[in-house]
Amino acid sequence: MFSDRVVRCFVRFVVVMFAVAGPLGSLGGCAGWFGQDPLRVNVAGLEPLDSQGMEVRFNLKLRIQNPNSAPVDYSGISVDLELNGKAFASGVSPASGSVPAFGEAIISVPVTVSALTALQQMFTFIDRSQHGQVEYVLRGRLAGTGVSGSTRFIDQGSLPIPFPNTGTDS
Repeated sequence: MFSDRVVRCFVRFVVVMFAVAGPLGSLGGCAGWFGQDPLRVNVAGLEPLDSQGMEVRFNLKLRIQNPNSAPVDYSGISVDLELNGKAFASGVSPASGSVPAFGEAIISVPVTVSALTALQQMFTFIDRSQHGQVEYVLRGRLAGTGVSGSTRFIDQGSLPIPFPNTGTDS
């Protein structure tokens, strides 16, 4: 059907397309309850990792910005990415540290995409290419320490599909 190399290239394309989409939205959580502004999360980078078997892995780097006057301590992060309403990639990291007050930190999260999921999404992309958009939802949780506990974040939107338009214009 499709070679492993074709599937990996497609998955890399989709993940890079998502990473280039820019902001991941805000970390909402309980920040508003304590009079704080929500943290901001953006994709800072994406690097391929060694894949095994029927999966493709990437190191997703997230830039977390803290617009508040108090540091935010964390002890782990998890992320889930949906494309077209279906699960696409997920990852967790036991990373711990602190985002300084009025500062930022980069957190790396290894994410995994199964080859079967990538193949299903490829057919969806081809089918939706006439619409020119793919819908995505990124959900995550920054595990906190102390009183504030965990902070969840979500970002959603649409990304252009860079397939050429095969229709004819009149």
